[in-house]
Amino acid sequence: MKQVRTIYDKSFKEKAVQLSYERTNISELAREMGVAAPQLYKWCKELEEFGEGSFPVKGNLKPTPGQEKIHELEKKLKDAEL
Repeated sequence: MKQVRTIYDKSFKEKAVQLSYERTNISELAREMGVAAPQLYKWCKELEEFGEGSFPVKGNLKPTPGQEKIHELEKKLKDAEL
């Protein structure tokens, strides 16, 4: 049987993460919200790491300033090697 993938909107994810900060038992919160606990932990980590760039509509995370700098330097290195 094929599993159906549920897509949650940005506001749901942000609310879930906010509630997780207020609760001690995240597994219980995830169960109440109908989300897998590892998924909720992933959302918390993503929001912590990317801040406002978290939970993009098209699935591409906004790079952090450090990641942007690395990408820029890699591009310069590639150009210099050519």
